[in-house]
Amino acid sequence: MLNTVWHLYQIKYQVMSNVSYYTAEGLKKLREELNQLKDVERPKASQAIAEARDKGDLSENAEYDAAKEAQGLLEMKISKMEEILANARLIDESQLDTSKVLVLSTVKIKNQLNGMEVTYTLVAESEADLASGKISVNSPIGKGLLGKSVGDVAEIKVPNGTIKFDVLEITRA
Repeated sequence: MLNTVWHLYQIKYQVMSNVSYYTAEGLKKLREELNQLKDVERPKASQAIAEARDKGDLSENAEYDAAKEAQGLLEMKISKMEEILANARLIDESQLDTSKVLVLSTVKIKNQLNGMEVTYTLVAESEADLASGKISVNSPIGKGLLGKSVGDVAEIKVPNGTIKFDVLEITRA
């Protein structure tokens, strides 16, 4: 009995630990990508297998093997995306505290070493795009900034040591 209860607790914890928070835009992009995979890529993969099968002996058909492998990878990607969407939660931006760095915070920071100022928006991992200033909350900088307030110093461990950033400003995206 105790083993069963422990196993159920582990399953619940694993499911809870996979929860990711998304903006409405990020969730929409995820759903669109999943639909693209299911509605466009999956039929293409099936077609490629059918064409390869029509070419004869399957035991020596490298094209068939490659098409089957590609289909398997596609199905794994679809499954992973469905799992991500099942565990996705929409962030209610109106309820976010603006005094601390949280998901969807736009944070202006200053590197204490070189004085360089940078602005980042903390987002879910799948929404990260460094070119547009969006970093994952799971990145070293994102983790180091979470929970900080204006005036705090974030010490972020990087491969070369520790970098200290002053938190200058926190706004909402």
